[in-house]
Amino acid sequence: MWTKAYGQTGKNVTVIGFGGMRFPEPKNHDGSAEIVLHAFERGINYFDTAPFYCEDNSELIMGAAFKHMPREKYYCSTKCMDADGGKFRASLERSLTRLGVEQIDFMHVWCIVRPGQWKERVDGGAVAAAFRAKEEGLVGHVVTSVHLNGAETCELLEAEPRLEGLTLGYNALNFPFRGQALEGALSRQMGVVTMNPLGGGVIPTHAGRLGFLQAPGDRSVIEAALRFNISHPAITSALVGFSSKEQVDQAVAAAEGFRGYPASHIEAVKGQIASAFDGFCTMCGYCAGCPVDVAITKYMDSYNYSILGEGDAGITDRLKWHWGMAPDDAEACIDCGECEAKCTQHLPIRERLRHIAGLKQK
Repeated sequence: MWTKAYGQTGKNVTVIGFGGMRFPEPKNHDGSAEIVLHAFERGINYFDTAPFYCEDNSELIMGAAFKHMPREKYYCSTKCMDADGGKFRASLERSLTRLGVEQIDFMHVWCIVRPGQWKERVDGGAVAAAFRAKEEGLVGHVVTSVHLNGAETCELLEAEPRLEGLTLGYNALNFPFRGQALEGALSRQMGVVTMNPLGGGVIPTHAGRLGFLQAPGDRSVIEAALRFNISHPAITSALVGFSSKEQVDQAVAAAEGFRGYPASHIEAVKGQIASAFDGFCTMCGYCAGCPVDVAITKYMDSYNYSILGEGDAGITDRLKWHWGMAPDDAEACIDCGECEAKCTQHLPIRERLRHIAGLKQK
């Protein structure tokens, strides 16, 4: 499979990475490990996991697979979101044990969702613990995962020049929100791994609406969405949350014999997305935690269907048939603004909730 250099680490990573967050039977470690092993056999060499993924089984599944994989033939990535240095170290040691490896190739200071949070990780000792573990050989490279906008991400990278890479959400629907971050990483010669290249499932479920993503020769919108990601010169690898061997095969086929779209196609896609899908929620989930328990992320997911061209009917259908909810519950919003303060895209969440609440009468 096509590989790219992960920044200046000396490691070449496959442009399709395995995201370990969507195993369909996570308690069946050996059975789930078969999907991981199939991906390895198909040429994928970057495997991403984290504590708490799949009901806290993902690292154990990866560990079950790694037992059967030559250590020099793959790279493992895991994460910790603790700000406290001692807790970060304990989490790292637990991950080493569960993965059955002596070194984490890419250790993430995980889940930076708002400006100032990196400083909290510095002040709490987590960043120092990560770099200390690197000095000890327990970590190969210290990286981070972010849910910030482009300018905020660049500020973080400027504040910590020792970082060697980052993981962030990027796809054909949210590229305006993250483009500056990619350019900042590219200028610093950092590795970049992208999450959600398929838009959390929105892209494949709206293949007809998003058919313009495809270039001549593309076999599906899914293939086009993956190729959109890996065509970007800043992107090292696109993570796919595989739940079957068939999905692995489909993603591998997208990369085989492919070396990037021409600039003309990328610009044409960007032009159509920018004009048609302004304000699309990327579903990072960080607006959650409403003080009156409004299911904000589910409402924002449903509102996306209006932006996709389905109008109010798309919102109510999504609420009813996917989430089992009614528009009425959005009325519980007390207009406190906490969700908008946490929204990494600065979307008008309260306005959208009021609009959805009004649909109960239609």
